[in-house]
Amino acid sequence: MEKIRLSKLMSEQGICSRREADRFIELGWVFVDGERILELGTKIFPTQRITLSKAAQAQQTDLVTILLNKPIGYVSGQPEPGYQPAVTLIKPENLFVPRQPTKRFQPAHLKKLAPAGRLDIDSQGLLVLTQDGRIAKQMVGENSRIEKEYLVRVEGALSPAKLALLNHGLSLDGQALKPAQVNWLNRDQLRFILNEGKKRQIRRMCELVGLKVTGLKRVRIGKVKLGNLPEGQWRYLEEGETF
Repeated sequence: MEKIRLSKLMSEQGICSRREADRFIELGWVFVDGERILELGTKIFPTQRITLSKAAQAQQTDLVTILLNKPIGYVSGQPEPGYQPAVTLIKPENLFVPRQPTKRFQPAHLKKLAPAGRLDIDSQGLLVLTQDGRIAKQMVGENSRIEKEYLVRVEGALSPAKLALLNHGLSLDGQALKPAQVNWLNRDQLRFILNEGKKRQIRRMCELVGLKVTGLKRVRIGKVKLGNLPEGQWRYLEEGETF
């Protein structure tokens, strides 16, 4: 059995991101089999037990995750010429509070807030922004298995054989796509459930079977639903909510 870099192992085990792991090690907040680790680059066996200090645990608890109903016309991540990033919508006046709030908005909640996954500029619906590297890895890591559900309005005819291809059998960029769940909701709207997220995947899948997408809305990520969150508004991921 080979030793693995501690920060890499912490990321793989979902304890925190690699960047956070290095910072926690520098602060003396990481223990391996009860021994405090202070040296960056330390390697350990995968079977060894990693724990965090109470200070590190408290800091992780303070990290926020935000759910936004992104409108069309906003980019998920880095701004593009003439367009605003979705994070500009995260301000107090856009906070959706259906019941007694569990958190109060603080400017610190915007610090290092980044999208966990993307939603195209011409798509709308549920977008997750987080300060928590654990959630980001859960959402977009190589081994992520979290389902994402979309309502897709389309134009064009679709035979049963081509519907079967949407479910399994298409390739993009030379790679076979994972099986999906695709079914008709009504005569011009499909439901897609995917557990991968290639760039503009649904639009490109539809093109391959002769359909044109005229509207795309993400309504669920894992166990978290868009629900009645109004377009352009946001809320905090609540305690007990998990993807």
